[in-house]
Amino acid sequence: MDQMTKPIEDLGVAPDGCFDEVRDMPGHMLRRFQQIAVSIFLKDCKPFDLTPVQFSVLAALAQASPLDQIRLCGLVALDRTTISLTVRKLEERGLVARQVSKEDRRARLISLTPAGRALAEGVLPTVRAIQDKILAPLSPVEQDLFMALLHKAVKANNQQSRAPLRGV
Repeated sequence: MDQMTKPIEDLGVAPDGCFDEVRDMPGHMLRRFQQIAVSIFLKDCKPFDLTPVQFSVLAALAQASPLDQIRLCGLVALDRTTISLTVRKLEERGLVARQVSKEDRRARLISLTPAGRALAEGVLPTVRAIQDKILAPLSPVEQDLFMALLHKAVKANNQQSRAPLRGV
């Protein structure tokens, strides 16, 4: 048995329960849940070559396009750097287009291309199925309660985020 598979007690460390406590903390559990959700998304959306962040941008643009980058940041709760990189990758794939705003020459408006709209619409049934898969271990009542509590916690803590949700 190597160091990676030994129980913590066999490593010569006196466990004080600290890590056990950390593993049960909400932040740790949410990080693990996010890892699982992203893993399922990437596996199931592999044929579409799409990440969860890219999908959220396409979905926002499918609902309201064109949008300037600042507004798009607020709608999908992403920071400026992440949105810039994401839009650039989507633009390179021909899924979005950027153009200078007529009202503000400093602003760039981002809009879906026909290929971007087709991809957003085409992947949506898969994304919906992924949500069901993520929540499948819970009963329908538990799913509703989990989502209600998650919405409540996210809404109450929105302003604590480095990229708060804005404009919805």
